[in-house]
Parts: sequence; structure tokens; C-alpha cells
Amino acid sequence: MSAFDELAAHQRETEALGNISGLLGWDQEVMMPRGAGDQRAEEMAAIESVLHARRTDPRIEDWLVRAEAKDAAQARMLDLIARSYNRSTRIPARLATELARLTSLSQGIWAQARADEDASAFLPTLDEVVRLKREEAACVSDGDLYDALLDDYEPGASAKELGAMFDRMRAPLVELRDRVLGSDVKPQPLDMVFPENAQLRLARICASAFGYDWTRGRLDMSVHPFSSGGGDDARITTRISESEPFGNIYSTIHETGHATYEQAIDPAYRFTPLGHGVSMGVHESQSRICENQLGRSSPFTGWLYTRMIEAFGDLGLDSPEAFHALVNRVEMGFIRTESDELNYNLHIMLRFDLERDLIAGKLEVADLEEAWNTRFKHDFGVSVTKPSQGFLQDVHWSVGLFGYFPTYALGNVYAGCLDQAMRKAEPDIDAGLAKGDASAAKGWLDHNLRQFGGLRAPRDTIEHACGFAPNEKPLLDYLRQKFETIYRL
Repeated sequence: MSAFDELAAHQRETEALGNISGLLGWDQEVMMPRGAGDQRAEEMAAIESVLHARRTDPRIEDWLVRAEAKDAAQARMLDLIARSYNRSTRIPARLATELARLTSLSQGIWAQARADEDASAFLPTLDEVVRLKREEAACVSDGDLYDALLDDYEPGASAKELGAMFDRMRAPLVELRDRVLGSDVKPQPLDMVFPENAQLRLARICASAFGYDWTRGRLDMSVHPFSSGGGDDARITTRISESEPFGNIYSTIHETGHATYEQAIDPAYRFTPLGHGVSMGVHESQSRICENQLGRSSPFTGWLYTRMIEAFGDLGLDSPEAFHALVNRVEMGFIRTESDELNYNLHIMLRFDLERDLIAGKLEVADLEEAWNTRFKHDFGVSVTKPSQGFLQDVHWSVGLFGYFPTYALGNVYAGCLDQAMRKAEPDIDAGLAKGDASAAKGWLDHNLRQFGGLRAPRDTIEHACGFAPNEKPLLDYLRQKFETIYRL
């Protein structure tokens, strides 16, 4: 058995155990009894201890020295395993286990505090999470602590680079948003009840429209919608409000984008470092292009309009065009996951700045709520009145995902580039979307991006698919054309 084969066999078991850890996390958010939180925390800590030991096994260093790659895929596998080994060996086993235990407990504490609108019940736990994440960042950082955490989700990116991109985007987004809000076009929200069972049926129809393979996935309910797993077990969740159906519909389409990425990766990469999405920014490009450029397009919303009437009866709208404007309604809302395309990136910029300050020690957890509310008032012109509208709305910080938020906005930028390239190559996409069929778009994405998994670095993955280096211009051009048309600017 060659050194490469020995290393690959070791990695295969590590990847499988990581999948098991992911299933425990899925169960915790979807199925686990409320009283099982302490027990699950110990289970998560135990499996993380095993995973950390495997990722830091001294044999890996020897295998890496002796292993010879036969092709580009094997060379990339060696690079990714070396990267993981170098990072993992710098984190003490004690810290890895402690983080797994705390973030498992923290998630339940966050969910209860959010339900009770009691920020004070969560702050002590969050303070401990931040302390441990600062410690982790210090272990692996050669410079900026936040960059060390960001690198876990978007390898090769830096806060300086992303901050500069956000600075270039902010003024055009605010300017367009202000013009839209000043328009005479004022889509009004639907005022009726949308029963949960009917919403779930429609959610499944929408997931199918985007090519979700139900033999290798399932749809469940959770406090915060998410996608979990991959390969032959890629699961999605949604949440439902009976007064507001679009949160469910577009959360489902969003998570379907994540899951169909995972389902499309070359099966030959299963249980290797190439067998899942290459970064969260690229992953987010798949969810956001499905949700927005495809799912909120005029052809698709025309199809959805008919499905909504079939499911819920008369909506009180006079045309598919009015429905399209409603789906793309711009307003100063509190909730990131329900925000329109113009405000969404501004939500991310707020979180990006706050979490950078938290990790740098410029902002303490005790002052986070006030800092959030002040910044939100400045950016969106409305005042947060309860914690679930503010810093308690997202699950990410409770589970230690610092450095994750900016990849959402980066995913939007990537999606803009992909949409531009895809529509140039596949001019008949809209004809399919008008029939509730996104297969042409899915086929292009599968062929040009998804099948490759982690074969290329994140930016290289996008450039390979698009034929040009990723930048924010295609996204801004798309938003300008779309909203100037809808709002008759």
C-alpha cells in the first residue's frame, strides 16, 4: 500500500466521522428532545476529540512527505490535507473539545433566549464563546486574528480585501435603495393566512423545480433554515410563518441551492477533501443564485404566482407582474434572511464590522446589543425593539461561526458573476423557469462548477466557471437593471 493510499484511507474514515458529527448537529436542530442538550454537548465533545486526534495524527506528516500524486486531483487532496494538518496541530485538543462542548450547549441557550426575548440569558455564554474563538484564532494566526477565523470558511480571503469590496459596494447599494424607496411603486404585503401544510407542499414543489434529489435528501423544520450533509445525504430545513409565505419559499429555494451543489459533486471525490463545497463563499453563490437571480426572476415568479393561487386561493393581486414586484419588494426590515437583495449585503456589512471588533477586543460582548442597535438605526433608519429583531436573530455566533458572515456577501458577488456567464452560455434559461423548470441552469452550474467540489481554490473555482476573475460589477449591474425596471426608475 503506497503512502498516498494509506493517507487516503485514513482521511476517508476522518471524513466519515465528520459526517456523523454533522448528523448529530442536524438532529440537535431538528429532532432532538429539548432536555437532551447537556448529553448532546458531551457527545459532540467526544466526537470532536476523536476527530482532532485523527487530524493531528503524527503519521499524516510522514505520509505527506512520502505521498506522490498521480494527477491534479490527488495533488489538490494532498494540499488540503496538509492545510488541515498544519491548522489542526496548532490547536490544542483541550481547546477543540471545549469549543465543541460549549457551542453545542450555546446553541440551545441562544434558541431559548431568542424565544424568550431575553438577551441577558445568552450574553454570558456568548462571552465565553468569543473568548474561546479569540484563543483559537491566536493559535492559528500569523497576523490578524479575524483573518485566521475567516480562512476557515473562505481560504485565501482577508478582511482587508473584503472590507475594501464592501466599501465599493455600499454607496451604490444605498443610492439604489433610496431611489427605490422614493418610487411611486409600493408593493403591499399579502394579508391572509397561509396554512403550514400547504406551505410545506409548495416548498417541496419549489425544491423539486431546482433539481433537489429527494432520494438523497429531506425537508424538515428548524428555528433557523440550514443545509446539512452532502453526497447521498444532503438535508435541508425551513421555517414557516402562516402570515408570510415568502420566508418559507425562498429559504427552501436557498437551501436547495446548497444541497444541489453537494449532490452534484463527482462521486469519485466522496470521503476526500474534494467531496464537499470548496468554501462558504462559493457555497453561498449556489444558494443565492437559486434564490435570487433564478427564483426571484420574472419568469419564475410568473410560474410561482399560479402555484400560489392553486395552493392558497385568490391573493388579491391583479397580475403576475404585481406578484413579481411583491416578491422583490424593498423595505427596511429587521431580519437578514427575509431581507431584499438591496438591503441584504448591508445586513452582512453590519455583522462583519461588529464581529471583527469582537474578535479584536475592540467591542465586548456586554456592549454588543447596544452597538448592534445603534448601527442598525444608522444603516436602516429603524429602531430595533426586541432582541430577536437584533443580534439574537442569527444562530451563527452562538455556535462559534466567526468569519462566516462575510462569505454571504461574497457569495452574492460570485452569484452575479455566475449568472452573467450562465445566461450568455444558456439563453433559454428563462423559458424553462417560466414553466417551473430550472434544469437548464442546474445543468450549467453542475457542469461548470458543482461537479468539481474542492478541486480548485475558491476564486479559481468561480473564474473557471465564468471565464473571468470574480468582481462586484456583475452583481451591481444586475441589481440596477432589475430594480430600476420593477420600480420604474
